[in-house]
This record gives sequence, structure tokens and C-alpha cells, in this order.
Amino acid sequence: MWKQLFELIRGALFLGKDVVELRREVTLLREEMSEVQKALNQMAHNFEHLADREKLEREKLLLQLENAILRLERRLPSGKSSKE
Repeated sequence: MWKQLFELIRGALFLGKDVVELRREVTLLREEMSEVQKALNQMAHNFEHLADREKLEREKLLLQLENAILRLERRLPSGKSSKE
């Protein structure tokens, strides 16, 4: 009987130790998850910024193309024929 009581107490002590260790690990995992979330947020921000920059660059190229076309149109002779 004393042996069984001793085993129960010993098991309870080990369970308490395990619970403390698991709580510490959960705390560490939460910290790591927070860091991962911050990194993901930063990546999302970077992708948005990159997309905005690419959009501005495309708009700039489109405006340059339109300007080039307008300059070429000015060089063309008018549509009126010389016979009229």
C-alpha cells in the first residue's frame, strides 16, 4: 500500500512538472507565432508596395508611349489632299 501511495505522489509530482514544462513551451510557441505573424504582415506590406510601384511604372511607360505617338502624329502631313 505504501508503494502505491508513493507511486501516486511521484506521478502527481511528475505531472505537475510536465504541466509547467508544457506551459513554458506554449508560451514559446505563442512568441514564435507572433514573430511569424509580424514577418507575414511585413511581407504583405512589401508585396503591396511592390505592386504599387509596378503600377506606377506601367502608368509611366504608358504615358511615355502616348507622348511618343502624339509626337509622331504631329510630324505626319495633314489629311487634306493637295488637289482639293
